[in-house]
Amino acid sequence: MRVQDVLTSKGSTEVFTISPGATVRELLDVLAELNVGALVVSDDGTSMLGIVSERDIVRKLRGVQDASSVTVADLMTTDVQVCSPDDSFTALMAVMTEHRVRHVPVIDDGHLLGVLSIGDAVKHRMDQLEFERDQLNSYVAGG
Repeated sequence: MRVQDVLTSKGSTEVFTISPGATVRELLDVLAELNVGALVVSDDGTSMLGIVSERDIVRKLRGVQDASSVTVADLMTTDVQVCSPDDSFTALMAVMTEHRVRHVPVIDDGHLLGVLSIGDAVKHRMDQLEFERDQLNSYVAGG
């Protein structure tokens, strides 16, 4: 099983981005409007400068007196864990677990193909298990 399979089963490869100069208010509005936990930070909508997640907001705004002056560039993570569409699903799960990240951009030859969340990975694994169960039940019933 490959990362590309998970990306395909997700049904959408749309990548939601935000500008590094966006304000915290804009960031919160976009996250809430899209109902997502992270956005790719990009100045052109296609290249990746970093990623900003709910965790970044909580950790980096803690103790800030005036959040109105904080931008996405101040909050974003630039050392982003990424994967390739050819990576194994097991490798993706290992990256998420080892680095304690919930969102992993999928990059191929420098192009951003999508972002997989821990929710996408869990759903994909649950679908796999259901398929295997159904196959086993079909085999048992058949003979």
